[in-house]
Amino acid sequence: MSGESRWLLPDGVDELIPPFAAELESLRRRVIDLMAGWGYRLCMPPLVEFLDSLLSGLGEDLEIQTFKLTDQVSGRMMGIPADMTPQVARIDAHRLPTDCPQRLCYIGPVLHTRPDRFAGSRNPLQLGAELYGHAGIESDAEVICLLVETLASAGVTDLTLEIGHMGVFKALVDAARLDPPGSDRMLAALLRKSPDELEDALRTADVQPVLAQCFRQLLAQNGGPDVVAAAAEALAGAPADVGTALDELQALIDLLRQRKPDLDVHVDLAELRGYHYHTGVMFAAYTPRAGRAIARGGRYDNIGVQFGRSRPATGFSTDLKLLAALAPAAAAPSAIFAPAGADPALLAAIAAARAAGEVVIQGLPGQAGNGADMGCSRQFRAVAGTWQVVEMSTDVRAPG
Repeated sequence: MSGESRWLLPDGVDELIPPFAAELESLRRRVIDLMAGWGYRLCMPPLVEFLDSLLSGLGEDLEIQTFKLTDQVSGRMMGIPADMTPQVARIDAHRLPTDCPQRLCYIGPVLHTRPDRFAGSRNPLQLGAELYGHAGIESDAEVICLLVETLASAGVTDLTLEIGHMGVFKALVDAARLDPPGSDRMLAALLRKSPDELEDALRTADVQPVLAQCFRQLLAQNGGPDVVAAAAEALAGAPADVGTALDELQALIDLLRQRKPDLDVHVDLAELRGYHYHTGVMFAAYTPRAGRAIARGGRYDNIGVQFGRSRPATGFSTDLKLLAALAPAAAAPSAIFAPAGADPALLAAIAAARAAGEVVIQGLPGQAGNGADMGCSRQFRAVAGTWQVVEMSTDVRAPG
């Protein structure tokens, strides 16, 4: 690498500099305090884990996104997390075992082998919350309400919540007896919202007409909350598990109407991202200010099986750097400049100001200027024998 390019970062890897880093840290503190108020306890998973543990429950979706390396101590393969969810599931299963519902939250860096979108970041700062040990729709409603308040703390109130249910698609796949390649073709067609691709997948799998019509309805059933009732009618010939999933979806919408009556809810039965690990309700949050989902979540009751504890689980995650970019810009703190020196009275005045929450920058010997070039709008000056804070424009002369 030439000397001229040594400062460049890898494609998709970014760093945080002032003042954005301080704004993000302020948001991080607000969010962690918010989650703590809901009973979600903070955990900090490690930066590297053995690969078989790291990919448990999510392997097919995360394996390609995970950086891998060999542990020089054990000789086993390790990975840098691309998603903290399996790590938190391991903590629930083995570090904090309990039969009661458990609420955990986390925040930390993850690393992706490739960006999840054009020009996207490969090193997000993942923030999330997980609720383990409760299988009812009430826990799904809780994590969604927590997500809404988390986004509101970042100033994101122009929010649309898109919800679906993986149980509808999985029940149809089971009834049609689709093999993995067949279900993958069906899934790809639905995700791309492509009727032509869906018809090709139905013909290739030779799906019986009644079930084929049900698959087609998944593309048609999207819109406001009333879609659930319309879908129940349109899918009346589907297996009983489809009706059960739609009942859960309707119950969730009813709970959200009670707890967040102003929340804009959109239903889409063909939005099936996370097929390999989601088991029930799924959701994503959108704002017109971002061209993609800003948070995703849902139920993934199978994630703890490989850790020896099959616990119900639901939760969400987001990228705190993305939320900070969407948050209103914070006003820069008004710093105070103090002259160089070790005058005890000056040092005491500086300490008192900092203890009161002020930003004080003390000059260094030989430094020119009064701190205006460092963002200072006020300064300490000796006035009548005491050190006082005055505006930069105020011309107060020290005595004699």
